[in-house]
Amino acid sequence: MPRCNPICPLLFSLGLTMLSAPPTRADDWPQWRGPERDGVWRETGIVASFASAELKPAWTAAIGPGYSGPTVAGERVFLTDRVTTPEPQERVLCFDRTTGRPLWTQAYPCVYRDIDYALGPRAAVTVADGRAFAFGSMGHAHALDVTDGRVLWQRDLAADFKAGINVWAVTAAPLVVGDLVIFQIGGQPDACLVALDVKTGQERWRALDGKASYSAPRLVRQGGRDVVLAWTAQWLACLEPATGKVLWHVAYKPAKMILNVPDPVLDETGGRVFLSAFYDGAMLYGLKPDFSPPELLWKRAGVSERKTDALHSIIMTPFIRDGHAYGIDSYGEMRCVNLANGDRVWEDTTLLANGRWATAYFVQNGDRTWITTEKGEIVIARLTPRGFERISSARFLTPETKLRGRDHPIAWSHPAYAHRSLFARNDSQLVCIPLGAAAR
Repeated sequence: MPRCNPICPLLFSLGLTMLSAPPTRADDWPQWRGPERDGVWRETGIVASFASAELKPAWTAAIGPGYSGPTVAGERVFLTDRVTTPEPQERVLCFDRTTGRPLWTQAYPCVYRDIDYALGPRAAVTVADGRAFAFGSMGHAHALDVTDGRVLWQRDLAADFKAGINVWAVTAAPLVVGDLVIFQIGGQPDACLVALDVKTGQERWRALDGKASYSAPRLVRQGGRDVVLAWTAQWLACLEPATGKVLWHVAYKPAKMILNVPDPVLDETGGRVFLSAFYDGAMLYGLKPDFSPPELLWKRAGVSERKTDALHSIIMTPFIRDGHAYGIDSYGEMRCVNLANGDRVWEDTTLLANGRWATAYFVQNGDRTWITTEKGEIVIARLTPRGFERISSARFLTPETKLRGRDHPIAWSHPAYAHRSLFARNDSQLVCIPLGAAAR
């Protein structure tokens, strides 16, 4: 559970608060979007501004292409990539955190079929209790020993659960809850989400019908209970972690195609969940402590002829602070919306030039927002209802991914913030950049 503060009594009265991830070092980043999957960096003693316009890495390590972001646990950094010679393979890589020295590689054959942007794996590696769980683009799941990369178990979940792979492949990072690891695969029958035993890989439960989305499940508390919150292609749902029992679910119908990528965003102070997707718009649900279906408080329509009304995220997950939501819209506009009604408060185009799918990632540290953009810029900012305040910025990475319809290479992988350092990747290098106050 997060550190208590004056709003804790309100959180408990509403029956909703974040549940901490399995015990880890406070300065690790062992899973997608951080220790609690909330995009919050809780370390102190970091730089307040950058001393130069370009940040120099402490080390670099050679890697192959991919969209997955790094994760950090203890003295190790984990990443996935893909190589095509001498045969197409996906790989799980492990590096020494302090030196970047390769520690081990676990590779497996993987031919991509009917995948757009077929560069490499998407899902971040999840690390818990000495095991690294990887989920490849075609649905291959691996549990690996973090020490030497030894395969503890492996499964082709797409084949085992008769799942169709979406056009932009598997992206949702595995979620570890106790002795279970939960995957969103979109299998049949009623196997959109499946939970496997962390030690054996054997099925423990399956839940929900329909296809998978690109959004990762989260662990939260509602009504005084630990629950899994998942946003699939057909449902926003709350499940009992141990059994997969669906406690509530509301239908979600994609307007044009499956394109809900961001995670569900919790407004802990108000017991609400914010959803944002390109074609389907923005919406806010009010959760209820008795597990009855949540109430749709408001919804704003999706994109139409490049006109969007509220905040319609394409890749990044927005964040909520003080009754407002902040994020990047589908054409690169940074936006702030009022959670009370979905009205847009402001829009800013100075961070990213308007461009199709232009994106950046937000991570919160105190009252500041750390932003990494697809152009390889890192920005320390303050976002409030009054606007976007750029405190400091620098170059940290050279983007290399070339996409059709874009006039510049992009970097679309979410970074990790751990041990007062930034860990990020492009198509050929993993970099570690010191961000401790002494590094300035």
